[in-house]
Amino acid sequence: MPHTPADKKKALTRLRRIRGQCDALEKALEAGADCGPVLQQLAAIRGAVNGLMSEVMGMYLHEEFGSTPQISSAQQASIDNILSLIRTYLK
Repeated sequence: MPHTPADKKKALTRLRRIRGQCDALEKALEAGADCGPVLQQLAAIRGAVNGLMSEVMGMYLHEEFGSTPQISSAQQASIDNILSLIRTYLK
């Protein structure tokens, strides 16, 4: 969970954008839109949710492991590597 005001605002902004995409998808389905645009919107929503998950995971890892005064540069590099792998997986 984001704890700083800036991180919280960033996460909420992303979530509101996702909600808007879901509302647009609902309207498209109600209107009987073609499958292509519906599938494209679904893919956009999935990407947005994965992006939000990646951001929250990054905030969590940095909060739990990256803010310790005793963290070495090797440990910081490991955290950054894990985040990179997670973001690659979620794309």
